[in-house]
Amino acid sequence: MKFKVGDKVRVREDLVGNCIKEENEMEENNNKVICHCCGEEIEEQNAIEFDGVYFCSNECLDRETDVCDHCGCRVWNEDTVSCEGDTLCERCADNYTTFCDCCEERIYTDNSTSDGHTTLCEGCYDDHYRTCVHCDRIVHEDDVYYDNDDDPCCEECYDRYNKFIKNYGYKPSPIFYGEGKRFFGVELEIDDGGYSQDNAETLLDIGNEDDEHIYIKSDGSLDEGMEIVSHPMTLEYHKDYCWAEIMKKAVSMDYRSHQTSTCGLHVHVNRNSLGSTTEEQEETIAKILYFVEAHWNEMVKFSRRSESKINEWAARYGYEKEPKKILDKAKCSGRYSAVNLLNYKTIEFRLFRGTLKHNTFIATLQLVDKICELACTRSETEIEAMSWLDFVSTIEDAELIQYLKERNLYVNETINSEEEV
Repeated sequence: MKFKVGDKVRVREDLVGNCIKEENEMEENNNKVICHCCGEEIEEQNAIEFDGVYFCSNECLDRETDVCDHCGCRVWNEDTVSCEGDTLCERCADNYTTFCDCCEERIYTDNSTSDGHTTLCEGCYDDHYRTCVHCDRIVHEDDVYYDNDDDPCCEECYDRYNKFIKNYGYKPSPIFYGEGKRFFGVELEIDDGGYSQDNAETLLDIGNEDDEHIYIKSDGSLDEGMEIVSHPMTLEYHKDYCWAEIMKKAVSMDYRSHQTSTCGLHVHVNRNSLGSTTEEQEETIAKILYFVEAHWNEMVKFSRRSESKINEWAARYGYEKEPKKILDKAKCSGRYSAVNLLNYKTIEFRLFRGTLKHNTFIATLQLVDKICELACTRSETEIEAMSWLDFVSTIEDAELIQYLKERNLYVNETINSEEEV
């Protein structure tokens, strides 16, 4: 049947009822939402809304989001930051945390150590870094310097505040003075006058007036002093050098060397003066060690040290009938030995007590030179048969003869001497 415009049409009531029902159902469906986490359909009024999405339960909400431990706000999991076991929102992380430059872990700024350039966590700082006492710069342990009070310094501040007294480990390239084959490098410890840059400058001005002959280092074994170190010089050069003026000035500034319980006089001799090959050098060194051991009592008396101090700083290796056996012992020993062999290019005589008396100083170098010359020119048999009297009877050096007499080591002949300083 066709209807024309204007016809009256009766509508079935059942169809109207179905339309109303469908409309109501649509309205009901519009009040339901989908859980962002598990996908479950839920009444909107029963859902938990966060950031424009819905969750069916707190459990689902906690799976997808977290709460900032600092400000308490809730954020998506992917927007959280972990710091020292805490969960933070990005804003709090930006405001209150930083990164360790060593291990690269995020840390609270309040728990960090920083100098404005380097930022570190407590563990990395304690294990590997120090702070310069002068400029507060953070310095890695491999680059730190220590002054005489064992305070850490950066290199720049160490050079600025320790311009004249160098670090104990300072080792410049050696400068050789004098004509000859055998050179002596001296370490003369002085104490009691103070760890003073000004005093060091004064001594350096005297010793280095014409050239760099000496430098001065700190030494942890000293109380209020420093160590004067010479570049290698021949014996004749040492004799003509201004040691007397340096010592006189040191005494005038209240430094002492003999009259302390801390100071030593160490003499280094270049190994290549003891033989042209390694084998020849070892043969000569073995004879040197034998001589020192065979005449130990005389050497201790010459050194002006007590037996206890000798044992502490320059212990003997122990006498053996064959020089090579003493050398074998020495190769297995440490640096605190009467003759230290641990240096690659030198051997070091460590027996002698420090002195600021010029004659004693020169006599010590002459004795070392005489022992080395003896070992280079005499056979093992000759050295083994040589008595102390035989040895001193060959000496012609005036300073050494005078000192031997002062110590009652020269054919039982003694003379009066000035007090050691």
